[in-house]
Amino acid sequence: MIITKTPFRMSFFGGGTDMEDYFKEYGGAVISTSFDKYCYVNVRHLPRFFEYSTELSYSRIERVTDVTCIQHPAIREAMKMLDMREIRLTYEADLPARSGLGTSSSFAVGMLNAFYALKGKYVDKKRLADEAIYLERVLCNEAGGWQDQIAASFGGFNRINFSAEGYEVNPIIISQERKCQLNENLMMFFTGFTRFSSDVQKVNLKHKSDRISQLKEMQGLTDWAEKILTGEGCLDEFGRLLDLTWKLKRQTGSAVSTEGIDELYEKGMKAGALGGKLLGAGGGGFLIFYVQPDKQEAVRKEMQDLMYIPFQFENDGTRVIHYSPEYFQID
Repeated sequence: MIITKTPFRMSFFGGGTDMEDYFKEYGGAVISTSFDKYCYVNVRHLPRFFEYSTELSYSRIERVTDVTCIQHPAIREAMKMLDMREIRLTYEADLPARSGLGTSSSFAVGMLNAFYALKGKYVDKKRLADEAIYLERVLCNEAGGWQDQIAASFGGFNRINFSAEGYEVNPIIISQERKCQLNENLMMFFTGFTRFSSDVQKVNLKHKSDRISQLKEMQGLTDWAEKILTGEGCLDEFGRLLDLTWKLKRQTGSAVSTEGIDELYEKGMKAGALGGKLLGAGGGGFLIFYVQPDKQEAVRKEMQDLMYIPFQFENDGTRVIHYSPEYFQID
C-alpha cells in the first residue's frame, strides 16, 4: 500500500504567463507557494476476488475490468501510460476540487508518485512535474498552464521561470521573519463557487490576441514582487501589487471574474485590505487578501458569509508518507 501527500498551491504573480503558447514566444515567470492543505492518494493492488479488476474512489466510485473504460480522464491515461493494473485507488483532499488551487494537478502529481512507488521506483520531483504536465496537457488535452504541476511537485515559495527551453524553479530567498509576516498578513476565503479551470482557460483563449499586453505587464510585476519579498521596501507593497495584478488579470478574459466576485473583492478592499486576487484561472474558488493585522477583524466581518481558511506555507512538495511493499505477479 502507498499513500502520497501532495500540497495545493497559491499563485501570486504571473499567472497566465505559464501557458505554453505564450511563454515559448515571450517567456514567462510566476511567483507561487505551496501551503499546508493537501490531497492524499492511496493506492494498492486489488486482490483477485472481485468481478472487477480496478476500483477507484474519488467524487464517485468506479469499478471496471478494462482500464480503457475508466471515466476519469487523468486516472485512465496515467494507468495506461505507466501500465498500471489491478489497483484500488482512493483520493481524499483537505479542500474542494475546481477551486483555483491547482487541485487537479496536485492529484495528478500525487497519483503518479503513488504509481511509481507501487512499482518500487523512486522518481525525482522534476520528472513527476514533467509527466504530470504531459498527462494533463497532452494525454487529457486539458487547457491550462504548467505552474500547478511544478508547484505541487517541488513545494516551497518559488519563482518559476518559463522559456522556449522549458522551465526552472528558483526558491525565493526570504528571511523567516519576513516570510512569517507575509503569511500572517494573507487572508483566504472560499467564495463557494467552483469551476473547471480548463473551461475557464478555453473561454479566455478566445481573446488571446487582446490579452498579450496584459500578460507581459503581469510578467513584469514578478520582478518587482520578488524584490519586495527579498527585502527591498515595505512588505505592504506586496499587497498593493496584488491589487494591480488582479486588475490586469481581469482584463485577460471574460471568464476571469463575475459580478458577485467583484462585489466581494470591493468589500474586502473597502474594509482595509491593501490588495488581493482570485486564485487560479478565475470564475470562482478562493479569494486571498493582503491585510494589515489591525484591519483583519474588519475584513473578516465583511466576509462573514464566506468560509475563512487559515493556512501556513509549506516547503516539502509531494511525498510518499506510507510505503508498504507488496508482492504482485502480473500474468
